[in-house]
Amino acid sequence: MKLSAFCERMESIAPKALALSFDNVGLLIGPDHDDVRKVLVALDLTVPVANEAIAGGYDLVLTHHPAFFEAVKSFSPTEYETAAPYLLARHGIGHFAAHTNLDACAGGVNDILASLLKLDDLRPLPPDGLGRIGTLRSPMTFLEFASLCESALHTRGRFVGDPGRIVHSVAVIGGSGGGDAACVREAGCDVFVTGEMKHSQALYAQHVGLNCCVMGHYETEFPVLKPLISRLQQEENDVQYDLTHSGCAPLRSL
Repeated sequence: MKLSAFCERMESIAPKALALSFDNVGLLIGPDHDDVRKVLVALDLTVPVANEAIAGGYDLVLTHHPAFFEAVKSFSPTEYETAAPYLLARHGIGHFAAHTNLDACAGGVNDILASLLKLDDLRPLPPDGLGRIGTLRSPMTFLEFASLCESALHTRGRFVGDPGRIVHSVAVIGGSGGGDAACVREAGCDVFVTGEMKHSQALYAQHVGLNCCVMGHYETEFPVLKPLISRLQQEENDVQYDLTHSGCAPLRSL
């Protein structure tokens, strides 16, 4: 596949127009060749992921989080912001990112998260449409729903709210969605599932009676990667897409 065809395919899945204004998506590092035969897929472009791409002979690394949000003033193999991109550039490997556009698109981060939590009747969460609102197939206690989240996402969460409250309507925003708690409340949801929440945001949720499940940034976004690979592989059988073995959550229990 030509690089331009890969970019067009990603645009059809996660259009750039869906990305928020602060974001930096698309082809961020161009490979030194035009043919794409092997693509490594990860949540983050880290040094271990870059080394995996080099060792595996990959042409491109496709990530959810972009390597660059802001302009860098130096390009060094030792600086945090540029160490992994430096390795890719040195070996002629490209980097493509689909971030908030992959959050918002059909079949993206939040649709996959909602499906794992068995939510029906999905609709976009106002005002920006990144998140999703859905309903549980059967009402349950917040304690039961919290257990469902931990089982579905294979992690331990932290929770705000009344364990015995019956819940039915759920909003989800994978990643750092804690700042949208007020939007979730205004939408009339019983529960808010997200990856990160500041102390002040949790206090707000507690004050207004919004139950929250804080399940981890990595853990709420990682599930999209396998379905994304499946979509790409179905359409482009001459390209090998592989899920990274080197990427992992930076925050985890020991």
